[in-house]
Amino acid sequence: MSRILVVEDESAIAELVAINLRHAGFEVSVAETADAAQAEVDRVLPELVVLDWMLPGQTGLALAKRWRAEARTRDLPIIMLTARSEEADKLSGLDAGADDYLTKPFSTKELLARIRAVLRRKAPEALDSAVEVSGLRLDPATRRVTRGNQEVKIGPTEFRLLHFFMTHTERVHSRTQLLDRVWGDHVFIEERTVDVHVKRLREALAPVQCSTLIETVRGAGYRLTQQAAATSV
Repeated sequence: MSRILVVEDESAIAELVAINLRHAGFEVSVAETADAAQAEVDRVLPELVVLDWMLPGQTGLALAKRWRAEARTRDLPIIMLTARSEEADKLSGLDAGADDYLTKPFSTKELLARIRAVLRRKAPEALDSAVEVSGLRLDPATRRVTRGNQEVKIGPTEFRLLHFFMTHTERVHSRTQLLDRVWGDHVFIEERTVDVHVKRLREALAPVQCSTLIETVRGAGYRLTQQAAATSV
């Protein structure tokens, strides 16, 4: 599922945005200052940032300019959400690198629509449509995995891992690639951690007879096949 960073120093607004985004199926983190936002981006690169202009210390505008100037964050989608509503402010925000600009007070439905529109333009694969493989269905909007009438009990990391596998079937992914795409490209985790979560994912899928959909490709990594194998190592 898509990770969204909300950078907002007014706690009531931050909570309102975060709750609505989570209900829409997004994974959300919140930062109240520019320094906290930079630290969060350094830790895990999100799919999109909702960024306030007026922040303690460095402004959101300066932060957007910084991200656009650095190779790692140059393509990071940014939506500015701010009380500054003058045309000159909007132009400044867009010139600083924002992909969209929404003024307060705002409609949460409009914010969600704009987020989806920006993700569609910048990263189509990040949108959270339900996917189904060999009768196994994953719905990011409800965070449910089912096969027929049976629901799979699954942890958040295994959910993200399964979502990635199901949207990239039949492709072999190395542990490094999985760390980059599932955990985030700047998370310092040992590659063997992937093995642990793949094992947990298989265990979660076993009650619905789908554990063998995930294959180990010796010396290369893992893949999800649409045809279950006889065994899985």
